[in-house]
Amino acid sequence: MQIHASAVIHPKATLADDVVVGPFCVVGEHVTIGPGTRLVSHVAVDGWTEIGARCELYPFVSIGATPQHLNYKGEPTKVVIGDDNIFREYVTVNRATVQGGGTTRIGSKNFLMAYVHVAHDCYLGSHIVMANASSLAGHITIGDHAIIGGLTGIHQHVRIGPYSMVGGCCALGQDLPPFMRAAGGYRARMYGLNSVGLRRQGFSNDRILVLKRAYDMIFRSGHRTAEAAKLAKLEFADQPDVMTVVAFLEGTKRGICRSVGKDKGDEE
Repeated sequence: MQIHASAVIHPKATLADDVVVGPFCVVGEHVTIGPGTRLVSHVAVDGWTEIGARCELYPFVSIGATPQHLNYKGEPTKVVIGDDNIFREYVTVNRATVQGGGTTRIGSKNFLMAYVHVAHDCYLGSHIVMANASSLAGHITIGDHAIIGGLTGIHQHVRIGPYSMVGGCCALGQDLPPFMRAAGGYRARMYGLNSVGLRRQGFSNDRILVLKRAYDMIFRSGHRTAEAAKLAKLEFADQPDVMTVVAFLEGTKRGICRSVGKDKGDEE
């Protein structure tokens, strides 16, 4: 274990043998850090926090601080982080609230760029990219392989589906279904499939075409979204990707991000 002389490590903290702790880092009593993880410098890890293997925490990252929630009363809530994550400068990840389930959770192989904020009770999957200064309010769920653009803010309790993309400088206040993309400043709108992202993730043209057909049926048929989802459930019953979208729509509580017309940005 490599621990700089200026670092402050609580004697009850649990660190793997090959963890690297750089200058002026602070690690709290209830923290567990897995093998190969590196705290570059000036990193604060506090609270009941578990960090997996081979993560990289850059200067002034703060993990596990108390949630920014008026009803928090010091309960032993958690942050649980998987393996191979990168947290760039000034990223903040707050621990959870009792009301929200008690755990803020981040999966594996995520890349959180400088000044990203992850609030209490958020659930992030794996392979997610969050660009500089994007911010998540409490209780947000983000699926695997999603991308969040820089300077974007997400409203509390919003869900962002897997393989979706939110553009930069957006405000997103409703759920974004899987495989879709949203953009649009003050109030983001859905602009069709995240086609470029899907191709980069290895989706075949046939698979993307099925999703486009389902998108047109659900969001451009003139039916209410709930009614269109029922039609898609019948029409595409043998298509797992479409069933993923339908299940997401059925689970919404905040409503679905509004789709724009075909002549305003659908990507072929």
